[in-house]
Amino acid sequence: MATATVPMLPDYSFTMLRGDLAAIPQYTLPAEYRFRLYQPGDGAAWRALHLAAEPFITVTEDFFEREFGDHVDALPDRMFFVEAADGTIAGTITAWWEQVRENPGGRGRIHWVAVHPAHQRRGLTKSMMTVAMERLAQSHTSALLGTSSGRPWAVKVYLDFGFRPEPSELADPQVYAAWTAVQSVLHHPALTSFGV
Repeated sequence: MATATVPMLPDYSFTMLRGDLAAIPQYTLPAEYRFRLYQPGDGAAWRALHLAAEPFITVTEDFFEREFGDHVDALPDRMFFVEAADGTIAGTITAWWEQVRENPGGRGRIHWVAVHPAHQRRGLTKSMMTVAMERLAQSHTSALLGTSSGRPWAVKVYLDFGFRPEPSELADPQVYAAWTAVQSVLHHPALTSFGV
């Protein structure tokens, strides 16, 4: 049986929010994968993973340094990698903060989620979200993330984990159109109350 193809959606960025960090959906990795935290020197592996997986953003040589260089000391606590049985890095996710690190109880951020194309469609993202959100819940009361309409299946995972559109952004016609395009693919019940 042939699988349905998803039309290529225009890629427009938007924010998603989760008002609390209670009742986090629980998923575990398939048996042939394991989690590990960031280790010194992982910046090159992180960049290589994003180069392989990122269809919309140009991942430059200094990308990792620009994103995390001022807070490398926080990475062994907040950046997770998924390794395959042979040690290959299959995915990564970071349980970061919204704007200010020294803001206990402030909003956390799901940051820079990627799964290598060779390991996609195996449920890794859901397990990564469980682990990252559990880490956020240790330090934060709510969460946000940035994503885009060109990634409808990632958006579905985020919706399933309780993230919703940022209401104030929906007043922007381009953001509203982006959400409408996503909903035309997902038909997700969580979006019906937002009028998309």
